[in-house]
Amino acid sequence: MRPHRAFSPVIQEQVELFGPEAKHLLEVLRARPGDKLTLFDGKGTEATAIIEAVASGHLRLKVVEKRQASREPPVPVELYVALLKGDKLSEVVRAATELGVSKIILIITVHSVAKEMGESKLQRLRRVAVEAAKQSERSLVPLVAGPIPISEVPGVKQGLVAHPGTSRLVQEILPPGSPVSLATGPEGGFSDAEVLLLEAKGFTRVSLGPRILRAETAAISLVSLVTAGAGV
Repeated sequence: MRPHRAFSPVIQEQVELFGPEAKHLLEVLRARPGDKLTLFDGKGTEATAIIEAVASGHLRLKVVEKRQASREPPVPVELYVALLKGDKLSEVVRAATELGVSKIILIITVHSVAKEMGESKLQRLRRVAVEAAKQSERSLVPLVAGPIPISEVPGVKQGLVAHPGTSRLVQEILPPGSPVSLATGPEGGFSDAEVLLLEAKGFTRVSLGPRILRAETAAISLVSLVTAGAGV
């Protein structure tokens, strides 16, 4: 059985865990003094640690081995995803993290039902990314940023935008080993003007097949084609 994993933004000789991370270890995993676990800082460092002491909502750990780890795609993959209704973005962030994206940038589009996002919801999405990175044993936690208007998306060297009515496939366009930016729209899709805007910034239209996918499914499908599909 592999040791439990826990997130700590700083890994030093002794580590103190509080809040949700400690609560999960204590109440769900029943961690006790003497237990061994793996710490990761989301920036590429992992460590083997032993629990020295526990208290209500608090653990103290001693790091016995520290190492650099990498289970990341060989090239960065970033995702620009439109604001979605309800809790659909959590699903996208969770799956995109598991699939290896390095950055998730939320964008505001013409057809986005939501036009803004509170700080508490953004922080929740960041916690989702941490939990997904922990579960999938990633060495990095992707940045979750935004939201920004689609007009503020920067120019990219290579980008793919999912858009119905396009016949070009991802595998026909994407050369292996190249960093790539991905973009998917809201429930109503990108407007024609928004697609033209993204094309001017370096994105190429691609098809996700002949069926119309839900917005959250489209985002996960595009990332899958680029990462899992290419084996990166």
